Amino acid sequence: MNVGILYSRIRKDEKLLLNELRERDHEIEKIDVRKQAFDIGAVPEELADLDIVVDRCLATSRSLYATQFLEAYGIPVVNSHETAEICADKVKNSLALEEAGVPTPATKVAFTKETAMDAIESFGYPCVLKPVVGSWGRLMAKIDSPDAAEAILEHKATLGHYEHKVFYVQEFVEKPGRDIRVLAADGEPIAGMVRSSDHWITNAAKGAETDVFEPDGEARELVAQASDAVGGGLLGIDLMETADIPESEPESGQRYTVHEVNHTVEFKALDGAVDTDVAGTVVDWLEEKAAATNDDLEVTA
Repeated sequence: MNVGILYSRIRKDEKLLLNELRERDHEIEKIDVRKQAFDIGAVPEELADLDIVVDRCLATSRSLYATQFLEAYGIPVVNSHETAEICADKVKNSLALEEAGVPTPATKVAFTKETAMDAIESFGYPCVLKPVVGSWGRLMAKIDSPDAAEAILEHKATLGHYEHKVFYVQEFVEKPGRDIRVLAADGEPIAGMVRSSDHWITNAAKGAETDVFEPDGEARELVAQASDAVGGGLLGIDLMETADIPESEPESGQRYTVHEVNHTVEFKALDGAVDTDVAGTVVDWLEEKAAATNDDLEVTA
């Protein structure tokens, strides 16, 4: 197949994918979003023969525009523009999970310091304030007191970008010093890892220790439901354990909550934590995806 890789920087994740694609003798078109122009009336020549494009772009705004253009050209994209648009915005992400009945932390959104303070007070302390767009745990704040809340809200309100004036307030989940990342392809788990840290933010990008996680029945079901809720694709589903309930006693309560679904998911830490050939499994899925799309196009023609 002829695969396009949409990117703004080649990281270890992209290198793993590129090496796997080359080993299988696939044609690769590297699309640097910083250098690529998109025409509203015609498909750029270098993109015309692509069977599928994998979006690995770091910049959210560029990713959303680029995937929209690619879909307008009739080129299949992983992940779709619709999925990217939902996952890139924490408000849309939370609404999609809630609408689908996926357990997710209680969340409120406000647009002024005063109503944000009311939302914080309704949760009590601690609670969490997050940016609506962002990754790697950046600009997240655990709020432990009214004084801390007022200071953080004042700081955000004075920042220039409108996104800082959307206050996304979430309950603080008492997780056991770790959270869970499952990489899934259209809801089917590829591999999972536990990320553990003494810090309340347990992202691998923040230095959390990683170990393999084997999804149990409930986790697999939630991963599938969360994937469907945002439109499917190659996704990183983040779960937190909410109770120490044995898998043999599922009727005794809910064990997990899904707090986020990531669309341009990094997997280098996961690849180092598990025995699964993550890049190889991803490319297996891409091959199936491209073949199914081509079959559909032939039937339509």
